Amino acid sequence: MQWTKVLGLGLGAAALLGLGIILGHFAIPKKANSPAPSVSAPQDLDLEILETVMGQLDAHRIRENLRELSREPHLASSPRDEDLVQLLLQRWKDPESGLDSAEAFTYEVLLSFPSQEQPNVVDIGEVLPSLGNAQRVGGGELLGPAMTLPPPPTVGPTGDIIHSCHRTEENVTGEQGGPDVVQPYAAYAPSGTPQGLLVYANRGTEEDFKELQTQGIKLEGTIALTRYGGVGRGAKAVNAAKHGVAGVLVYTDPADINDGLSLPNETFPYSWYLPPSGVERGSYYKYFGDPLTPYLPAIPSSFRLDLANVSGFPPIPTQPIGFQDARDLLCNLNGTLAPATWQGALGCPYMLGPGFRPDGDFSADSQVNVSVYNRLELRNSSNVLGIIRGAVEPDRYVLYGNHRDSWVHGAVDPSSGTAVLLELSRVLGTLLKKGTWRPRRSIVFASWGAEEFGLIGSTEFTEEFFNKLQERTVAYINVDIAVFANATLRVQGTPPVQSVVFSATKEIRSPGPGDLSIYDNWIRYFNRSSPVYGLVPSLGSLGAGSDYAPFIHFLGISSMDIAYTYDRSKTSARIYPTYHTAFDTFDYVDKFLDPGFSSHQAVARTAGSIILRLSDSFFLPLKVSDYSETLRSFLQAAQQDLGALLEQHSISLGPLVTAVEKFEAAAAALGQRISVLQKGSPDPLQVRMLNDQLMLLERTFLNPRAFPEERYYSHVLWATRTGSVATFPGLSNACSRARDTASGSEAWAEVQRQLSIVVTALEAAAATLRPVADL
Repeated sequence: MQWTKVLGLGLGAAALLGLGIILGHFAIPKKANSPAPSVSAPQDLDLEILETVMGQLDAHRIRENLRELSREPHLASSPRDEDLVQLLLQRWKDPESGLDSAEAFTYEVLLSFPSQEQPNVVDIGEVLPSLGNAQRVGGGELLGPAMTLPPPPTVGPTGDIIHSCHRTEENVTGEQGGPDVVQPYAAYAPSGTPQGLLVYANRGTEEDFKELQTQGIKLEGTIALTRYGGVGRGAKAVNAAKHGVAGVLVYTDPADINDGLSLPNETFPYSWYLPPSGVERGSYYKYFGDPLTPYLPAIPSSFRLDLANVSGFPPIPTQPIGFQDARDLLCNLNGTLAPATWQGALGCPYMLGPGFRPDGDFSADSQVNVSVYNRLELRNSSNVLGIIRGAVEPDRYVLYGNHRDSWVHGAVDPSSGTAVLLELSRVLGTLLKKGTWRPRRSIVFASWGAEEFGLIGSTEFTEEFFNKLQERTVAYINVDIAVFANATLRVQGTPPVQSVVFSATKEIRSPGPGDLSIYDNWIRYFNRSSPVYGLVPSLGSLGAGSDYAPFIHFLGISSMDIAYTYDRSKTSARIYPTYHTAFDTFDYVDKFLDPGFSSHQAVARTAGSIILRLSDSFFLPLKVSDYSETLRSFLQAAQQDLGALLEQHSISLGPLVTAVEKFEAAAAALGQRISVLQKGSPDPLQVRMLNDQLMLLERTFLNPRAFPEERYYSHVLWATRTGSVATFPGLSNACSRARDTASGSEAWAEVQRQLSIVVTALEAAAATLRPVADL
């Protein structure tokens, strides 16, 4: 029976082996594509995964992404824009490098375009004395198929045309003359054909127009020539209309963008500077979001305003022109010499007008005709969202976004950011599909539509998912223009994100010669002296220049904007020179901004490290005590610059002092509790509660009734500040108005109200940071 013993032993061994396999199957920890573990799992940042991601982000792939993205113009809602929607969906659904899910969300929004049948024109015409000054202003109607446009002018309303400005930019590389290149225009400016004597109004600020009046210049019925900068685009037309100006022209002065250079052989394609024919397009809409559905998503079920009730559009026809045309106008102006601070680099003394000098290229009584034929159209525009589900806390979101649409080819703005977005999502998606990694928290990648028209896609998203995003979003990371130039990092953000940005940049090598980290290179260009940390890189504050605006101002989500930029000691350019022009092409980036794409790679690594730290760290790397420096600086400015004035009106800053001190104490105590827990083995649920305190702090600074005149702005620390004192914006603005008004008690009552709003917000913030069981 020997064989039976052998058989028995064999069966026994097989059984033991099978049992071992079964036990091993359940005992060995699952990889990232296994079912999600319990919410109590202490998953933390994996430094090996972080190092892997840093090593796999490829500069060459980013370059090829940019080549494809900027190959053709992709104005919002255009066929090419829709092609890029499909490209993103394809990438994010790829079986080897895609994400868990991807979807496009489409909104029907109101956009503004120039007429293809009747181009906008700026002419100089001779005046026939018997006819006087004529103009037509319209543009409030929505263009439909049954509507007709007036015939294009061949002569001016009051005489023959003697000079015409260029309608398109010069085709210097073969890319500026294509059929999909939209002609320069001011989006949302109304149609109309005003004409009048020309005046030069510098940057079109309220103070600039008051200066013209002080000089004795009659502004009613004139055409104002203004230059970019100083105030927003639309504000130039608003300020002009207040003084009776009939139409506005806007140009980019070489002094502001080209370091004074203006000759064709000094500009693109021979350098990074703007060619003479370059024209900055842009939205002149005052607010952000779809104009017809404020505070509501632009979906079929939403209420839409009647066009007659829409506010925020420029009140008078407005048209941008190139500086070669501005030179023809400005260098022939009559009148007194403009102030020294109004002079530019067009090679002639800038005069104020009105009208042209008798010994110039045009007759003295010639007038400028501005013919604008813009039209409003309802168009579909899509956001594309790609999601990596979190393994432990899938209900906590780290958002990373960039807009997709551009005015023309948009290689810098926004495709440098989209090229980085695609590479970053590829690397993380590959790790995900291999099963080697899944983040603790969910990561949401977003490609926003119609940003150039007023942050429309991101705003509609925040309106549609307001409650979910407010309850669940850890932070928003924005990379719009990834690379302005290749000198140094530039980050704007709210104070709690400072520590995670610093931690990330200290571990990444800076592009270029030497062995500096991005942090060490950054501190050489932008730094500040901190009473807590000493010399550190400086973070800029967030205004409303990109898609972070609805997240910080409307939702109260800690946000940041990341880019590589230029050395400000070597150029006075207010932004990269070909901004919003047809010269913002792939070759422009490849030759002048970032040869080798090492700065793009540096931005990808910085953003990638920040995403992983926010999504994987057991304790959220948001340091709320860093808000204390901001609050203390605001308080000191209020005490020093406003204290005596407020005291004259029996308004005490005592409650504000107490509220700041309470916040400082609560933030410091929370930091100490976190430090103690980090040294032990904390209960994950306790950590989750602490993380929620860190995440929700920013929401406590929201007051939707604080600034009723400012749509979407509800963050009492970062709302628009128009007052001169660098303190809490509501307080600064109210004091400025009260000082300048004769209304007396009402104005000072508003100062008291704004002070109370800030105190209440700080008290709420301190309460949020205290132990959760305490009231």
